[in-house]
Amino acid sequence: MRLDKYLKMARIIKRRTIAKGISDLGFVLVNGKEGKPSTSIKEQDILTLTLGENRLTIEVLSTTFSTKKESAKDSYRILKEEKLL
Repeated sequence: MRLDKYLKMARIIKRRTIAKGISDLGFVLVNGKEGKPSTSIKEQDILTLTLGENRLTIEVLSTTFSTKKESAKDSYRILKEEKLL
């Protein structure tokens, strides 16, 4: 699954265009490397997102799930949340 689509489907980012934008700007790392919107995401990948003053590190648990709100949080596990400022 594409990075921008995964961020939208997992409901980490509200819109796919925003997910594409932050990926293009280099605010998303996939396994420690800069992720582009088309980067392929698979299970056990580690994503690090810098969103404003916050940094969120998650582990991808599943890339195949429905778009229901209840099942979205089951697709990842939060490893670390930190404030940058």
